[in-house]
Amino acid sequence: MTERIFEHLGERAYEDTLPNGLRIKVVTKKGFARKYAFFATNYGSMDTKFTMDGKNYVSPDGVAHYLEHKMFDMPDGNALQKLSATGASPNAFTSYNLTAYFFSCTSGFWENFRTLLTFVSQGYFTQESVEKERGIIGQEIKMYEDSPASRVDENLFRAMYHHHPIRVPIAGTVESIQDITAEILTQCHRAFYDPSNMVLCVVGDVDPEKIRQEAMALLPKEPGGASQRDYGEKEPETPLTRHIEERMEVSMPMFSVGFKGPEIARGPQRLRQEIIGDLAGEVLCGESSQLYQKLYEKGLIDSGFGVSYSTVRELATLCLGGDSEDPKAVMEAVLEEARRIEKEGVDEGLFLRLKRSAVGRRIRGLDSFEGLCYRLALSDFDGYDYFAFPEIYERITTEDVRQLIAREIVPEQAVLSVILPKNREEA
Repeated sequence: MTERIFEHLGERAYEDTLPNGLRIKVVTKKGFARKYAFFATNYGSMDTKFTMDGKNYVSPDGVAHYLEHKMFDMPDGNALQKLSATGASPNAFTSYNLTAYFFSCTSGFWENFRTLLTFVSQGYFTQESVEKERGIIGQEIKMYEDSPASRVDENLFRAMYHHHPIRVPIAGTVESIQDITAEILTQCHRAFYDPSNMVLCVVGDVDPEKIRQEAMALLPKEPGGASQRDYGEKEPETPLTRHIEERMEVSMPMFSVGFKGPEIARGPQRLRQEIIGDLAGEVLCGESSQLYQKLYEKGLIDSGFGVSYSTVRELATLCLGGDSEDPKAVMEAVLEEARRIEKEGVDEGLFLRLKRSAVGRRIRGLDSFEGLCYRLALSDFDGYDYFAFPEIYERITTEDVRQLIAREIVPEQAVLSVILPKNREEA
């Protein structure tokens, strides 16, 4: 294991790549009783078209999420029950671009760790169990469909992207999951749960070398070969449509505004773009900005309003939203503020305060075992070193932020998604 010491962060990390291609990342926390293990695959809901062994596959929407549900099945029982029986707290999630399985515990770590590696790497699917799960997942999909918070964001992506699979909800649809079979789950597990497409992250007072030895003993010895994913033709730079709305049971309009950013290549520039985007959002309409105060005083937004910049694979989006009686007015105010910043530049004092605050939040985030493992896995899949964030912040200037705002926060890139109350004629 290669040791890395980050004195300025107070962290010590160990890394290695096994002969089977698995990347291992261990952050030691001496004296902590709690331990956390996170086993993730570079496979999410977007990965429905792929090539394996020279053959093209198209899986139904929702397979990655369905697979997550069924992965806990084992020939001799259920992994969730096994982990819980030893006092561990296990869980899993699927996003657009990855699937992760994890647990935390204060005792019995090595037994739990072996269980995690075993059920995730092997996969055990029967058509009977797949059929039994269909109704459960169908109810989960309906729950999301009835959630205004989920619908406003899903509609935003549906309006923003022309054909990219991020347009489809992570769990798929009630219709699409009807086509999922044990054979399809087996194919997708073989295609994407190969060690060479995965990363194993552990945080706690553990022996990094023993983590490596256990992984070597329990996982395949050689890589199975990478599958090539296909997202279709290149996305147009501008959104599919600039306005989308739906009526649901809400007391006041809920909205999300998204600005479609340029494609970002895999590598260190991905983290830099994310950091600049985060700062741009805060400068533009974060809680410390003048615009936030103006909108709040006018009653156009409330304390639930937020802004974020996200990157998913090659996609980048600045999103803001919350509840408002006049979502269009909020969007227009943000665009007007973007034009002002483009001309006048970013206030240096505000920028420095926001940058210090952002660095502090990320450093504090290193104490979150869950957050740290997620960041380490995501950075591995996206091709950058997450621990480089302090140096990146140091090099970012007000001009970097101004340029992003001038380039991306423009009417041509804007999409407004609104959930309207059923009993009102208009927002």
